Amino acid sequence: MTTNLTRWNPFKEMEELSNRLSSFWGLSPVRAYEKENMTEANWAPLVDIIENDDEYLIKADLPELTKKNIKVRVDNRILYISGERKSKKKENERYHRTERFYGSFVRSFSLPDDANHEAVSANFKDGVLKVQVRKSEEAKPKQIEIKVS
Repeated sequence: MTTNLTRWNPFKEMEELSNRLSSFWGLSPVRAYEKENMTEANWAPLVDIIENDDEYLIKADLPELTKKNIKVRVDNRILYISGERKSKKKENERYHRTERFYGSFVRSFSLPDDANHEAVSANFKDGVLKVQVRKSEEAKPKQIEIKVS
């Protein structure tokens, strides 16, 4: 009589559960490889958000994208930046490592109360998207003159 032993790996079951939940929520699954754990994340460009007296400035790093691959819109006081970076792999090339992300992305930002959601402009140059959101005139600080009587 032969007995087969099966090694139980609780982490494998956790990974399977995580992958099922990820696919349910539309996220990319975690992929475990023998020598290295790698995660396929949803790609989202990095941004800086800067404020001055007149406006908010959002800078997004979008290397290798063109203007036609990017959309900026405002809806219900939420600013959306979306687009897609397509992979340009060639059949005769062998990739040893791919760490940059490709595919569609969406970033959203709630506009502050003092932002004029109708005064939004966008400029794209050298792989950087700059979105300017002007502040409303009522929200800008005003100097009050003191009268001497």
